[in-house]
Amino acid sequence: MDIKTVMTEMGQNAKLASQKLAYASSNVKQQALMFAADTVWEKRADIISANEKDLEYGHAKGLTNAMMDRLMLDEVRILGIVDGLRAVAKQDDPVGVVLAEWDQPSGLHIKRVSTPLGVIGVIYESRPNVTADAGALCLKAGNAVILRGGSESFHSSSVIHQCLVDGLKAAGLPETAIQLVPTRDRVAVGEMLTMTDYIDVIVPRGGKGLVGRVQSDARVPVFAHLEGICHIYVDADADMEKTRQVILNAKTRRTGICGSAECLLIDHSFYQAHGAPFITDLLNAGVEVRGDDIISQIKGVTTAAKSDWGQEYLDMIIAAKIVDGVYGAISHIAEFGSNHTDCIMTENDAVADRFFQRVDSAILMRNASTQFADGGEFGMGAEIGIATGKMHARGPVGAAQLTSFKYIVVGDGTTRS
Repeated sequence: MDIKTVMTEMGQNAKLASQKLAYASSNVKQQALMFAADTVWEKRADIISANEKDLEYGHAKGLTNAMMDRLMLDEVRILGIVDGLRAVAKQDDPVGVVLAEWDQPSGLHIKRVSTPLGVIGVIYESRPNVTADAGALCLKAGNAVILRGGSESFHSSSVIHQCLVDGLKAAGLPETAIQLVPTRDRVAVGEMLTMTDYIDVIVPRGGKGLVGRVQSDARVPVFAHLEGICHIYVDADADMEKTRQVILNAKTRRTGICGSAECLLIDHSFYQAHGAPFITDLLNAGVEVRGDDIISQIKGVTTAAKSDWGQEYLDMIIAAKIVDGVYGAISHIAEFGSNHTDCIMTENDAVADRFFQRVDSAILMRNASTQFADGGEFGMGAEIGIATGKMHARGPVGAAQLTSFKYIVVGDGTTRS
């Protein structure tokens, strides 16, 4: 395969498709996504069969348990894909929305109106459901998309992609509106990162190695997060039962996702008054707790190394540290956080407000599991990823974040003096 030629052709086709999608009606886009959702469910046996091949490949490649969990599909997860497609289909169309409107003394009437970005490149690892999420969100926002799935999910992604294409055909939209790179060769990734003539933005979704490479090598603008180093700060005024529930869920529900809690910060006065029974909860659940000098005195806790602060484990491991109040937590997060998701457990409104004002992360939570750091849980139906930068998109990247805008200016023979 001549990968450069293939990628150039895909870029050209995507550019042409994006021009048609820019004015596609809401009903047509909804029809395509609903048909794709029905097709995914009808072909669930084929998807599971393809996924078995991917799991064999992943096992032979030596993927971690967390990565294998990301890769695995069963009927429950396929139903989640179907539900996600339908949820995106039913959302309001983010294209053509009047964002602002005003009149000027000159006689001009001006509107700022949302428009598609154009062509989006999505590069992702392991999770085959991203194929559906990314395809759906890009289509909903009137964008063409080039998908480059991970080598591990090659077979699963191919079947899911074909379901999306079936939806496009059923709705009379260009089949090349959603394309999947047909090779595992990493050279294709390098090509995508430099396709400035065709791709308007790149969205990487995967591990630190992938995202770091994309951010380093891309000539195309990037929406990305490098790591999900999520903290939970237990304040002096935290409710114990809420805290125990949230911490256990935030760490153990799914350890391999970017919203998994990686570090606990515990107020010193809280610890003196109440101890840390949530540490015991974690140990009993099979989590390895790596604590500072104080926390490591708890039976079963190991002593943390310097490298444990600012570590994304994506595994049944968590770091824990005593801090001097909310300012101690804020200082620690500023030094070791990744601007992804951080949580405060407190019943004190003033302290919560201080945390929200001074922690510079894309998502901030109070008394809620960091596992909610997900576009589906934010009512977006799905999301391509979590953007931790500050330009254009931040937090969950859903359909609305995949639009730009243009100005519509109307006069009446108006001239400038």
